[in-house]
Amino acid sequence: MSLRSVRTRFTLWYTAVLSITLLFFSTGTYILVRASFLNHMDWELRHQTASLTRVLDHNPLKIMKIMEHEEGIFRVLDGENPFAATSSWSAAGLDKFSADGKFLSPRSWTAPNGRTYRLQSTITSSAGHGYRIAVAIDEQPTQQLLHLLAFIMLLSIPAAVVLAVAGGYLLAGRVLAPVSIMTAKAREITAERLSGRLPVEDTNDEFGQLATVFNQTFARLEDSFERMRRFTADASHELRTPLTAIRSVGEVGLQRNNDADVCRETIASMLEEADRLTKLVDALLTLSKADSNTIPLNRQPTDLNALVAEVIDCLQVLAEEKEQTLIQDDTEPVFAKVDYAILRQAVINLVDNAIKYTQPRGGIRVVVRPKAARDAVIEIIDNGPGIPQEHQARIFDRFYRIDRGRSRDMGGAGLGLAITRWAVETNGGQIEVESTEGGGSIFRIVLPAWIPPRWTVSRPTNRQASLR
Repeated sequence: MSLRSVRTRFTLWYTAVLSITLLFFSTGTYILVRASFLNHMDWELRHQTASLTRVLDHNPLKIMKIMEHEEGIFRVLDGENPFAATSSWSAAGLDKFSADGKFLSPRSWTAPNGRTYRLQSTITSSAGHGYRIAVAIDEQPTQQLLHLLAFIMLLSIPAAVVLAVAGGYLLAGRVLAPVSIMTAKAREITAERLSGRLPVEDTNDEFGQLATVFNQTFARLEDSFERMRRFTADASHELRTPLTAIRSVGEVGLQRNNDADVCRETIASMLEEADRLTKLVDALLTLSKADSNTIPLNRQPTDLNALVAEVIDCLQVLAEEKEQTLIQDDTEPVFAKVDYAILRQAVINLVDNAIKYTQPRGGIRVVVRPKAARDAVIEIIDNGPGIPQEHQARIFDRFYRIDRGRSRDMGGAGLGLAITRWAVETNGGQIEVESTEGGGSIFRIVLPAWIPPRWTVSRPTNRQASLR
């Protein structure tokens, strides 16, 4: 039985509390019983004294007959001379008791023979005579009962403590049995076996609630490990593709003649793949920082119309290459308190995706509007091919593509929308998508609105979206 175990400490605390409680209870009981006995003896003394006083008031000579028949211990003094005395008084060894003491209340007195008596002395007068009545009761029967009570308590307390230790240890074992079961089950859960769960017998008690919390934690860990494995596998695959392309182009270039045009073509292909690899690494680094919360935030009141206008100016050239129309609707000023660079990157990703996946001569429209006076909305609307319903719930997952070959040809790694969702949620907002296959898409960013004071119109200082 280890002193460090909860079971042992619980038993010791329980035993200590019970022992102290029994000690105080027994002591209190003994004191109350003793006080009750003494009160009863004092009542007997007062009763006998009152009886003798009444006899002296009516017929003092009758006291002799009472002394002959009564078994009590008492003495009546007429001044300093004994009016009469029973043999019981002398036999009790009370002759040396100071009858002329000044005390009138009951008290205990030990006679020379070692016996203890409860005595009371009373002064009264009758027919011109002053009398002192002394009455005594032997305390030995009471003392014997008190000694018996103390003996029983002295035996009962250790026995109760021993039973408490045994019972408390067994009780603690039964109470803590679920903990032992959970401990054994938790040892079986490892990084390779995260599917295991702790048994939950009753969700309403503390152990059941603890097991439920642990199971929820294990579920989150399992999900995190699974996402990490999937992320590692997808990242490895995505990194291998441009590296393989660079290697293949380089090997082909070495096999050909050292023609300048061929060399330039080879180098251009290698640079294109290197650029794709750089973008992928940058995206992975951004997500890594996002997961570890190491990207500092600088949330300031921002004019969302100005932010969108800057993004459109930046990406207009890409739309013109595909002869697309990229416009921003004129709306009233709408403000939100956001990190300008992070939100700008999210809008860039959405507009860039709209340009990539919308057919040539298609149209893309960006709208900034308030919503219910509490929210600010940025909508990117296109008339592209749309997104099938079964893919809409997963398009924000990392490395997820609807058409993997088509996305890779367009330079995507399947991380842009994941970064976009993180950027929006970091700014306290949420992102939604509405799309029908063949009917275009609407990506909607909803942010908490910020209402500027009437006398100020603040526009943010543009800073480049560097998330490295």
